[in-house]
Amino acid sequence: MNSFKGIPIESGQKYAHPAGFTAIRNGMKQRPAAAGQSRQPLPPWLKIRLPTGARYAEVREIVHKHALSTVCEEAMCPNIGECWSSGTATIMLMGSVCTRACRFCAVDTGNPRGWLDEEEPANAAESVALMGLRYVVLTSVDRDDLGDGGAAHYAACVRAIKARNPATAVEALTPDFAGSRDSVATVVGSGIEVFAHNLETVRRLTSTVRDPRAAYDQSLAVLAAARSMSDSLLVKSSLMLGLGETDDEIWEAMDDLREAGVELLTLGQYLRPTVNHLPVQRFVHPDDFASYREAGLRRGFREVVSGALVRSSYRAERALEGNNAGL
Repeated sequence: MNSFKGIPIESGQKYAHPAGFTAIRNGMKQRPAAAGQSRQPLPPWLKIRLPTGARYAEVREIVHKHALSTVCEEAMCPNIGECWSSGTATIMLMGSVCTRACRFCAVDTGNPRGWLDEEEPANAAESVALMGLRYVVLTSVDRDDLGDGGAAHYAACVRAIKARNPATAVEALTPDFAGSRDSVATVVGSGIEVFAHNLETVRRLTSTVRDPRAAYDQSLAVLAAARSMSDSLLVKSSLMLGLGETDDEIWEAMDDLREAGVELLTLGQYLRPTVNHLPVQRFVHPDDFASYREAGLRRGFREVVSGALVRSSYRAERALEGNNAGL
C-alpha cells in the first residue's frame, strides 16, 4: 500500500496524482474475484533477500532527492537490493504513471495529459554523476498522450547525461512509440550505446498479457528499425517466462528476435505483482533457464542472460561482457 500526503492508496484504487490527473495504483483495477486470494508460494530458488546496507540507502536517498522514478521501485523489481547495493539503478523517465495497462505490470496507469518534468534531464544527469555510474539504463512508462511518445524527452535526458558524464554508457529501454520510426530514430540518434525494447512474451499470449495497443509484430518492427539505423548500436530485448508459453513458442520468439537483429536477450521468471494481475502458470526451474540460454546462444545471440530473477536491466553492463551477468 502506498500513500500521497499520508492518505493510504490500495492496489487497484483510483487516486488523484499531484500533477493534476487521476491514476490507478499498480495499473490494474480491483477485481471482486481476487478478493481474499493469497500469493502463490515461491519455490526455494525464488527467495529474495530484503534490501539493506549503507550503499543501498545512499542510492535510495539520491533517487528520492532528485525526484526520479526508478523501475526498481515502481515495478517492484526483486533485484533492487542487489543492484542498489552495488551502486546502480535503472531510471524511469517521464513519471511513474503509464498510459497503458499491461496485465503483468505493477506500474500505475492513467493519462498524464502531456505532463513532463522539465528538470528531469538535468536531474538525471546529476544523479548519474553522484552515483558514479559507468553504465546507466534509462527506461520509461508508455506515454501515448505525447505526439512522439516521449522520444524527444528521452533524447534530451541522454544528451544531458552524456554532457555531464561523457564516459558513461547509456542503454535506452524504450516503449514501442506506437511503432513510429521517427521516434525510434530520435532515440537512436541521441548518443546511446544500447537500444532495448521488450517483446515481453510469445506471439500467442501477447493479447492476453500486454495492453491492446501493444503488438508482437509492432515490437519486432521497432527493434528492426533501431537495428537498421546504426551499425554500432547494440539491440536488446526480453521475455518473461511462466505465463503459459511452450518451449516451441519460446524458440519461435527467439528466432523472430534474431531476424529483427536483436543481439542481447534476457529471460526471467514472471512474478505476479498483485492478486489483480495475471497468475503465474509455471515456476521455471534454474536448469530450464540454463537450457534456454544455450538454445539462444546457438541461435546467434551475443549473450542470453537467463535466470529466475533476471529482469531486462539486471546487471546490464556485465551482459555486454558475454558472461551471463555472472550467473
